[in-house]
Formats: sequence, C-alpha cells, structure tokens
Amino acid sequence: MKSFFAPRGVMVIGASASPEKLGAVMATSLDSSGLPVARVNPRATEDGFVASAAEAAEAIVAMGGQPDLAVICVPAPATALAIAECAAAGVTAALVCSGGFSEAGPAGIAIEAAVKQELDRTGMRLLGPNTSGYFSPGSKLIASFVPGAHQLTAGNVALVAASGGVNHMLAFRFAAHGIGLSLGVGIGTGIDVDHTDVLNYLATDENTDVIALHIENVDDGPRLLSAVRAAAERKPVVALVVGENNVSEFAQSHTGALATSWRTTRSVLAQAGAVIVDSEEQLISAVIGLRSGRLHAESHGSAALITGQAGPGLLIADALASAEVDLPPLAQSTQDTLGTLLPPITFQANPVDTGRPSETFPEVISTVAADQAIDVVGIYGLTEPVLDMVASVRPALAHNDARIVVAMDGPPADIAGIQAQAVAAGVPFVTGPHALADALSALIQDRKVRPRAANFAVSDKLVIANDRTWDENSTKDAVGALGIPTPRRCIAHSREEAHQALTDLSGPLAVKILFPVVLHKTDVGGVHLNVSTPEMLDVAWDALEKIGAEQVLLEQMAPGGVDLIVGARRDPVFGPIVLLGLGGTTAEAVGDVAIRSAPLSPETAAAMIDDLAASQLLFGWRGGPTVDPASLGSVLSTLGGIVATNDWIEEVEINPLRITDQGLIALDSVLITRGEGQ
Repeated sequence: MKSFFAPRGVMVIGASASPEKLGAVMATSLDSSGLPVARVNPRATEDGFVASAAEAAEAIVAMGGQPDLAVICVPAPATALAIAECAAAGVTAALVCSGGFSEAGPAGIAIEAAVKQELDRTGMRLLGPNTSGYFSPGSKLIASFVPGAHQLTAGNVALVAASGGVNHMLAFRFAAHGIGLSLGVGIGTGIDVDHTDVLNYLATDENTDVIALHIENVDDGPRLLSAVRAAAERKPVVALVVGENNVSEFAQSHTGALATSWRTTRSVLAQAGAVIVDSEEQLISAVIGLRSGRLHAESHGSAALITGQAGPGLLIADALASAEVDLPPLAQSTQDTLGTLLPPITFQANPVDTGRPSETFPEVISTVAADQAIDVVGIYGLTEPVLDMVASVRPALAHNDARIVVAMDGPPADIAGIQAQAVAAGVPFVTGPHALADALSALIQDRKVRPRAANFAVSDKLVIANDRTWDENSTKDAVGALGIPTPRRCIAHSREEAHQALTDLSGPLAVKILFPVVLHKTDVGGVHLNVSTPEMLDVAWDALEKIGAEQVLLEQMAPGGVDLIVGARRDPVFGPIVLLGLGGTTAEAVGDVAIRSAPLSPETAAAMIDDLAASQLLFGWRGGPTVDPASLGSVLSTLGGIVATNDWIEEVEINPLRITDQGLIALDSVLITRGEGQ
C-alpha cells in the first residue's frame, strides 16, 4: 500500500493538455505533492509529455524518484493494456477513476475480466475503478479530481469509504468540525484493493489515531474481520454500515431469515472491535470523541454529565440511557465538594446541573472528572458571555484521566469561534445534545468491544459424520450427544408402535411428522401437542397420515417456559455465524436477535444475551424460569463449532430451545447440509 499512499514517483497515463479532461485534472492535482510526476500521452506534442510508460519511468528516475504509482485516465477498454505497460515499466500500484467496467453490462464485464487477468499476471495492485480517488493532506498527495480536496487539512483521522463520493463528503464534513485527515480513500468498485488492504496499512500507520469506515458491501468477511480486529487492538475503529433495508431472501429456516447481511455485518464488526454507528452524524461525533484518546482497559465505562440547562441535559441523559451508558451517582465526597461550588437548588448527583455557569465552573469540571467512578465527562451549555468553556475545561484535561467532550449551542458565529478554540486546544467539541451523547457513547463502546483475546479454538469432538438422513430425530441425536438436552422420544412407523410409545414414554406427548424436507411442521399441520390418551393419539395419527406421514416422532412434552431460537449458519460472506433470539415465529416478526461470528467461546456466546431487548424475559420475568447464561453460552458455542468444524453443514438450528425450571431443553431442531442450502 505504500506505493499508493507514499509513492516516490507518479505517472499519469492519459494525461491531457486540455484542462477540463480527467488526465489533466489529475496531473495538476498531483503536482502539489512535490513528487516527480510524469505525463503520458502518445498523441501529445506539447513539452512536458512523454509517449509511453517506459519513458515516464525514465523521466521519474531522472528526477530522483521511482515509478511506484500510475494514475490511469484512459477509457475502460484501454485499461488492461495500460496496466501491462505500466507493470513492464516497474509500476506496482494503479489508480483507476473511470467507469465502464462490470457496472456497464456484458461488455464492461469482459473489460473488467481482462483487467483482473493483467493484475494476476503482473502482481500490480489496483484501486478502483469508479472512484474519485484518495488524498493524504499531510504529504500533500491529492490523487483526486475533486477541487475541494486541496483544502483539506492534515490530522490524525483516516477515512476508508466504499464510495469515492462518500469519502469526499465525509472528509468535508470532518473539516467543518475542525478534524484533519491522515488519509481518505474511496474504494469504488474495489476489483482489487478493498477496505481490508487499507485497514492493514492504517493499523500500523503512525499518523493515524482513529479509523472511520463506510461499508456498503463485503466480499471476504473473515479477512475483513481479521483486519478490523488487528487495527482495533491498536486504535479505535468506527464503522457505518449501509443497507439496513436491503433484506436478503429468507433462508430455509428462521436463522437464515433473521441473519440479514446488514444486521450480520454490524454484529460481527462490533465483535471484531469496531464501534458501530447508525449515520454519518454519529460517525463524526464518535470520531470526535475518540480522537483525543481511548479509555483505559481497566476503566469502569461510566459517564458523568455536567449541564448548565436542565432540559438539554435530560435529552442527553435519555440518549445515553438508550445507548446503555451508565450515569452512576457521584461519590459522596464529590457531591460534598460540588455543594460548596454550586447553588443549593441544583441537582448535583449525576447529571450535575450547574444552573447558569459562574466563576466556579472550571473547579466543578475538575471535581467531577476526578471522581474515581467516572471515565468520561460530557459538558453541555449554551454560549455565555461570562464563560470561556475551553479555558474552563483545560485544568481538568491536564490533571485527570477522564475523557472530556464539550457540546454547546448558540449563534453560529459564536459556535464557530469556540469550535476553533477547542480544536486548537485539543478539546473534543460537538454541537447539540445528541451529538454529545453519541461522542460519549463511542468512548464507552470502544472500551466494551475492544479485542482482548485470541479466537476460540473448537474441539475435535464436534466433528460429525454425514452418514444419515438429517430429520428432527437424527439432529437431536447429534446435538444431544454433544451435551444439549433433548426430550425423551421414539419413532413410530405404525399406529401400534405409536400406542406402545404412549405407554412407554408416559404422556402427555408431542406427536410430529418426521420427514427431512418438512422444516416448519406447524405450517402443514404436522404437530399435535398434549396427546395423553389413546383416543387423542388416534386423532393425531389420522391427521398426520392425511398429510403423508410415513413415520411419526413422539416425545415427552416439556414443562412450560421461555422459548428461544438458537442456531448457526454458514453466511456466504462471513462464514459460520451464530444467532440468538426469541423463539418461534416471534423472532421473525420482532427481529430481536443477537449475532456473532463463529467459532466463539461459551463466555463470548453467553454475553449475547445482553444484546436482546427482551433479555428480562430470560431472568424470571413474572415468576417465569431463569436462564443459566453459562449453559446457554455452551449451547451457542457448540452450535457455532458444529458449523465451523463440519464443512458439509450449511445450518443447524434449535427452535425452540426452551428455558425451564429444570434447565434448557431442545424442543425442535433442524440440520441442513450444504447441498440442501444451495
């Protein structure tokens, strides 16, 4: 990636003397870098142009550089040949901004295939096509045809966007908040270089302290997760994933229906250590909060709020509660000190309502920031002629470990001046209550998701032989052998065998059709519950015979409880993933689910409970049973390990897995082989 972002020389293929053409714009833009730049156009007669990549390489060397980078500004059909010629001249990286490739239909697909063939043959790396380029303001390397890119300033934030347009849009939005960039990259179509390549480069880039990602699609999920994990171990990674409403077709089971690409991508990126945001506004606020430094790993992850206005303070506190950020009461000693600094009518426990700020405001901030239970402090106020907010914050920044973020609102001219002061002083500054809540939440979330352990290794005991037909009974045999509890049951091929089972198992029983291709038995009338007499069994048997049942599964009814859906499937992008949600068809309707990539440890799996909005239902709600997180974590880890270990398995699901007073029990289960799932 250094050939892209720290080249020693650049050639522009298709450079032009016409200032409005892409080749001319890109060459002029690159001139600002101070690097040797060679313009290539075999038809140009003006001075300053050469006829070939080979001549350009000689010219760059003569200027004291090396021909590391080619910016290719020729029509799509000529791109493959240009790559071949550049590679022969010693170029190792190419930027292609133009379109006309796979997005243009069959002809473009063939052109793109030819380009990829040259990349494979030569080993050259390519960024693009269909991108407006990239920029590194610190080195004045602006490989972009957007004029405003030259106004961007250097800083410690790197931006990697799926779209060149989004790359520039976010860069300008960052600039409006006083945030400079170390690097901004638009991936474009991404036929070669992708987010992962740039992430791996940025993970060790000394000029980058925070990485912001904009993701539209992912081709190689495990590779991306590995890169995010490696980067997040060193510095914060914030990710905005596009596509909430792009729901893929339902898979054969509930697990597949719930694990949409958008939901899965967000979940597994967070598992890898990324802070997940919902909008570009949240992305900017999160970056502002994190660029001043991360929380210590041993911190509590608790926040305090200081506000001069109670109404906006309530908005912030409410948003923090929605983000599950704790606002614990301040220590009594802290409150006692605040009592000497603030009017008695103000609330001082947390949030701290100062009323109209006075000369004691700097000491109030320092007192709250010094509280041992507080890791982040948010300060909100309207502009006040009696208050210099930036000066008030400085003492606390200098003498306390707590991270501090300031938000203010007021006349635009006043806010612009205060923001400039804050940026110059290194004080994180946003405008608006929700922006403050987003910045504080990002600091807490980064601490929560930061990678701390290596990937979990699965046991060889999870290897399963594909030596049978996988119906409900055989699947329950398999998961039962791995320690997941299942009901007592038997198979009946005749009415007489069914009646004997009624005696042997002692009712009431669940009586079900047993057929591998029937995954959702209730949809076809294939389940009869609470069968306790011979007469009821005959009714059930007759009904199942009518829908084609050749064999019937009879099993003991489980006690009442709370039903969950648990499963693991082979995601086409991220590989094995695990899902936990509310059981039955409720899971599809509500979408209250937690998702992780597999394999994963039982401890990591048990923490998925915290992601469920309805998690209270699992812990004795209105006298109901209480789940054992360790047992549930073991089930989830086992299911993930089954899919991760057995490459012939597409999906395994238990729905419902019932929480009872006697523990967990698998009431229905499905196993789909890869042939069936395709």
